[in-house]
Amino acid sequence: MRTQWNWRLHVSSAFKAKVAMSRFEPGTSISYEKLHENIDIVRKRLNRPLTLSEKIVYGHLDDPVGQDIARGRTYLRLRPDRVAMQDATAQMAMLQFISSGLPKVAVPSTIHCDHLIEAQIGGVEDLKRAKEVNQEVYNFLATAGAKYGVGFWKPGSGIIHQIILENYAYPGVLLIGTDSHTPNGGGLGSICIGVGGADAVDVMAGIPWELKCPNVIGVKLTGSLSGWTSPKDVILKVAGILTVKGGTGAIVEYHGPGVDSISCTGMATICNMGAEIGATTSVFPYNHRMKTYLNKTGRADIAALADEHKDDLIPDKGCKYDQVIEINLSELKPHINGPFTPDLAHPVSEIGAVAEKNGWPLEVKVGLIGSCTNSSYEDMGRAASLAKQALDKGLKCKAAFTVTPGSEQIRATIERDGFSKILRDVGGVVLANACGPCIGQWDRKDVKKGEKNTIVTSYNRNFTSRNDANPATHAFVTSPEIVTAMAIAGTLKFDPETDYLTAANGEKFKLEPPNGDELPARDFDPGQDTYQHPPAESGSVMVDVSPTSTRLQLLEPFDKWNGKDLEDLQVLIKVKGKCTTDHISAAGPWLKFRGHLDNISNNMLIGAINIENDAVNKIKNRLTGEYGGVPDVARHYKANGLSWVVVGDDNYGEGSSREHAALEPRHLGGRVILVKSFARIHETNLKKQGMLPLTFADPTDYDKIRPDDKISITGLATFAPGKPLKGVVKHGDGSQDIITLNHTFNENQVEWFHAGSALNRMKELQ
Repeated sequence: MRTQWNWRLHVSSAFKAKVAMSRFEPGTSISYEKLHENIDIVRKRLNRPLTLSEKIVYGHLDDPVGQDIARGRTYLRLRPDRVAMQDATAQMAMLQFISSGLPKVAVPSTIHCDHLIEAQIGGVEDLKRAKEVNQEVYNFLATAGAKYGVGFWKPGSGIIHQIILENYAYPGVLLIGTDSHTPNGGGLGSICIGVGGADAVDVMAGIPWELKCPNVIGVKLTGSLSGWTSPKDVILKVAGILTVKGGTGAIVEYHGPGVDSISCTGMATICNMGAEIGATTSVFPYNHRMKTYLNKTGRADIAALADEHKDDLIPDKGCKYDQVIEINLSELKPHINGPFTPDLAHPVSEIGAVAEKNGWPLEVKVGLIGSCTNSSYEDMGRAASLAKQALDKGLKCKAAFTVTPGSEQIRATIERDGFSKILRDVGGVVLANACGPCIGQWDRKDVKKGEKNTIVTSYNRNFTSRNDANPATHAFVTSPEIVTAMAIAGTLKFDPETDYLTAANGEKFKLEPPNGDELPARDFDPGQDTYQHPPAESGSVMVDVSPTSTRLQLLEPFDKWNGKDLEDLQVLIKVKGKCTTDHISAAGPWLKFRGHLDNISNNMLIGAINIENDAVNKIKNRLTGEYGGVPDVARHYKANGLSWVVVGDDNYGEGSSREHAALEPRHLGGRVILVKSFARIHETNLKKQGMLPLTFADPTDYDKIRPDDKISITGLATFAPGKPLKGVVKHGDGSQDIITLNHTFNENQVEWFHAGSALNRMKELQ
């Protein structure tokens, strides 16, 4: 087992000192020479020009000489440079790492406390309360980090993706993070990929990490952004073109002359929301915008090195993409997407009419700006420029208005430069540097659950109940500028490019297009120091998990495969329509149980729609004949030795990377998830936990499954890559159907299944 990532770069002592002063852990290394060496090997092997994403991915191959490389087909074994985990997912990732028995992480890794802070009153009060409520969890993460060599960003430091952009991302790095919006780092020329905690454990253990060789979708940008059009509109447009599953299995690579009109943080916004089209990740080529950002964030030495190796940080001339989309930025109009799905794209100029036609509430109840997607200095400055115009005319927001800084550095800088005051003066509330309402951590009081209403956000995801647990909330995603304008106007019908507002004195006026500096003229104010470096010696550090804790629970290994076919699995639920990881393992109030597998399993599939009765969390217990909640019935089946299967629709498991959506079914006795198609991260998470994620060879076979069926999975004795399995569907009337079931397991993943989980297999190999 490889225990230390040994790429090294021969650099000056001044650069070494700079790295030591930053938040890089011992063992961090930047090797453009090694990257170049691997790229050269692969380019000669393939005998063709390479895309940028291919250069970075193949540049991190464990075996560039022998690795089989075929886009969309083979599995690559990679050596990522570092790991990042947010606090909700880090709990399970660290619990799994502790279970591995290894003494230290093998690559630089960090934990970021951003998910457990609930928005209620304002930043200071909410942060104080979160530290009290989550003390046990924060203490676990801090001590586990210290014990195993993981850096710890304390609550209040900011959102993981903004921290990565400010500190850890750089052109050419390969980083994996336990959050689906990890691709944010692509705005700095990085390949940053969202994964489940078990994948992170592999990398932290020094094991080569597997990724199916991605296809590459090229997005050619021409023209330039101006006026009300923002970087957010690029990805909103792309989402409308590709839909929530159009990027599955692919890296989206932006290129073309239009790239240079977008700021580095704007590029990050675009890459961040690429998660909403199912993309493996997204990336931009290295350019002067990235260099400027690196300089401003204290990494001028890295920028100089990137300049020296620029040819490896841009696509080769003549490289081929699997699909190409072209967008003229000069013609692109402001967009707003939603409700209920991030790919329902509308020009802002049309949304009012569309809303009226569909009966969507026109009144904007709340406008929310910030989040990991849009909380840069530039974003806040442009929003403040609009707020200042309203204030100058005697106006405040008609809607409630919240502001979420992406990091302590952003918070301190916009406070210093007066943006926060302007945003507060127009009616805004500045929340903590955390995820907050974006992930459902919002104690919303202005509407009752079930009350139909509209909110407008600069977030990335707007699934039903996502932000406030209210299924009647119509959430729309757009740029911070449009959110601010609509919050001032108070209606979806407001198009700031053409419509007028009425000043306090009765005068009609139009908002001038927003403006804001890309980066602060006076450099960033770092704010409070919120980082805990792992100690050099950690032998005395104790990591306590109380056996009576309701929030933390040490893991027990899952059972191994017994060598037999899976006979007579009861259909637990046949899911109708969209089923995201929010439906499978809800966030919001359930986040507090992310470190306790048994307790959080009480939310399993409680948001999924049962095709039998169009109800949520109401299924028939086939042993008792009574109806109950999904997790309750699953527990009853498990207690009675009855294993079960979930049947689902297209793109099952889209959305967040949360591996709890895979752990919970396994914990409660599930063996198979059978669907039309999977989202990438969720399918991998299921494999990691010893589940069988299978797809209908003929998608119409979904219609053959009845809610009371039992299904046997045959052919497991010869389970192998590329070899379909059989499903024997036994109906209640005695009839049966035999269907073909596909899978995407490779040889290593088959071993995970045999061992009962990837973690079990890791222990076998020690």
